[in-house]
Amino acid sequence: MADIEVEFVTVERRFWSGTATMVVAKTTEGEIGIQAGHEPLLGELDAGGTVTVYTDEGKKVAAVQGGFLSVTAHKVSILGEAAEWSDAIDRSAAEKALSEAGDDAAAAATARGRLRAIEKAGA
Repeated sequence: MADIEVEFVTVERRFWSGTATMVVAKTTEGEIGIQAGHEPLLGELDAGGTVTVYTDEGKKVAAVQGGFLSVTAHKVSILGEAAEWSDAIDRSAAEKALSEAGDDAAAAATARGRLRAIEKAGA
C-alpha cells in the first residue's frame, strides 16, 4: 500500500509529521478516510473530533479541537486548534470535565473528543 505524507500542526507547535498508510479524520461533514491518491479536498475538523494516523508501526489517535484538513494526492495537512494523543489523556479527568461542562458546548465537545480518542485507540 502506498504511503501519504502527513503534516499535523496545532496553533502552538508541530504535533506530528511522517508517512502514513491512511488518515481518518472526523470533519463537520462526517468521518473521512484518506489514502495516497485521494482527490484534493479541504475540510473543517469537528470541534470534538479525532484524527487517526495509521502507520506501518500501528495507529495513533489524537483528540482534536477544531481546525482544518487539506488533502492533495500525496499529502495530508492538518491544522488543529489543539490536539493531544490518546495515550496522554486522563480518562477520569475527561469524564469529570464532561460532567461539569453543563451548558458550555465547547467544553463538552472537547471532553467528548478526548473520550472518543481513548475509545478509538482501544485504551
